[in-house]
Amino acid sequence: MKRITNLIALSLLVAFGATAQIATPQPSPAGSVSSTVGLTEVSIDYFRPGVKGRKIFGSGDQYLEQYGEVWRTGANAGTMVSFSTDVKVAGQDVKAGEYQMVSIPGESEWQVMLISEPIGGNEGAYDESKAVVKTTVKPSAPKNTVERMTFQIADISEDNTSANIQFAWENVMWNLPIEVNFHEAVMKDISAKTQVNPQNYVAAANYYFSSGENLEQALKWMNMYLSIGENANQFWHVHTKAQILAKMGKKKEAIAAAQDSMAKAKAFEQGDFGYIKRNEDLIASLK
Repeated sequence: MKRITNLIALSLLVAFGATAQIATPQPSPAGSVSSTVGLTEVSIDYFRPGVKGRKIFGSGDQYLEQYGEVWRTGANAGTMVSFSTDVKVAGQDVKAGEYQMVSIPGESEWQVMLISEPIGGNEGAYDESKAVVKTTVKPSAPKNTVERMTFQIADISEDNTSANIQFAWENVMWNLPIEVNFHEAVMKDISAKTQVNPQNYVAAANYYFSSGENLEQALKWMNMYLSIGENANQFWHVHTKAQILAKMGKKKEAIAAAQDSMAKAKAFEQGDFGYIKRNEDLIASLK
């Protein structure tokens, strides 16, 4: 009986030892950054090594990462980059999916690759034939030393069609450009959804107006929306109609629409939301 009791106690001790582990900070903590560019979700998951007083990039035994040698571009299992839609990276077509980033540091230029079959932390397993992107980037020096390796999704363009994957660590930073194309997806969405919800006529008209795609169609959709029920009293949308007409070069019609929008804004008990001024400015620009 005593032997059985001891065995049970030993089993419990082993089980507890296998599950109860002390949590301590990782030397290279996990990091993650994501952003929507256009309609594309761009995500980067990586591990962030620190400088810790070391020399990081160079040639010779005193440097952690050697010029001319393949690097996983991070610590532990390296860096993974994912795109929710097809994109271009450094001008090269990349299908939606997840890729590992691998690089070869250099003094005046770096090679940066995205590979379709991850190698984790095993840089010796790098196979150039698995690179869906292989490009050269020019490194520059950040204003201050970057202690922890950092990725950002930066420089998103005003039209939401491009951005940079930005790398920075120690005294090195570089940008990897990405481009997205959402026009075809938006067009399909417009075609499907304007038949379901009249509110989508406004979204479609605004997209066509801002992109300059088809102003005649933008005006048609806005007129369709404004013709429904009491929608013509929505002076903010009437103002958009005036803008469309102005962009089409129809000054007389644009001024009339702006005056209509302004009158309705003045009469609105809850305030004009700045549309009196917007219409005044638009009218002044057309005279």
